[in-house]
Amino acid sequence: MGLLDGKRILVTGITTDDSIAYAVAEQAMAAGADVALTSFGRVMSLTKRVARKLPAEPPVFELDVTSADDVANLAGALRDHGWDTLDGAVHSIGYAPPSCLGQGMFEASWDDVGTAMHASAYSLKALAEGVLPLMGAGASIVGFTFDATVAWPAYDWMGPVKAAFEATSRYLARDLGPRGIRVNLVAAGPIRSVAAKSIPGFSTIEGMWSDRAPLGWNVSDATAVGRTTVALLSDWMPATTGEIVHVDGGFHSTGA
Repeated sequence: MGLLDGKRILVTGITTDDSIAYAVAEQAMAAGADVALTSFGRVMSLTKRVARKLPAEPPVFELDVTSADDVANLAGALRDHGWDTLDGAVHSIGYAPPSCLGQGMFEASWDDVGTAMHASAYSLKALAEGVLPLMGAGASIVGFTFDATVAWPAYDWMGPVKAAFEATSRYLARDLGPRGIRVNLVAAGPIRSVAAKSIPGFSTIEGMWSDRAPLGWNVSDATAVGRTTVALLSDWMPATTGEIVHVDGGFHSTGA
């Protein structure tokens, strides 16, 4: 019997099969879940193509988390598909204009920083708002962060954005807890996805892990992150909310 047998899980953010989101969908299916994906605009065709590589091809729904209309229409689209309830939603969404990464803190305008905040932090609230009509007690929302307690090389404005994202998850946990809905984050070590490799200085960040992670770390394998996410989506962690679970080989716990 799988941890997610009979559960319906919505996964956002899949565009390639080397991403954390893809590993989550793959592991959720292996654990018995019915999975659906979201995408939008020009990347929709990429998501549908990658979806065919999963053990069972899932449906893909339109969702731009910066679009109020898409957020408002999400629950109805899932109902039309026959999903009148939803057990879990996975936030794997992030975007920052180029000026926000690898340029220091003084190059980005507020317009660019605001875009990053909207797409990468406020979007957790937007996703929660979109799925809430289908969620009841026992449901779970999980997102992904990169430790925002320290300053990283080249990460620049995405650091403050992730700090806002982490704070948002705690306040959502506070507001949704009375409904029995959990909100947690996974702080993953660096995964060498197409998106990550587009971040200036990413190779500097990933290079730190081999020396400092007590358990070691494989930048090309997101399986561990996927499995931890499955655990957070399951009924086996019913009293955990507002938490950030580190899946980084223990890197966060070591000094220089």
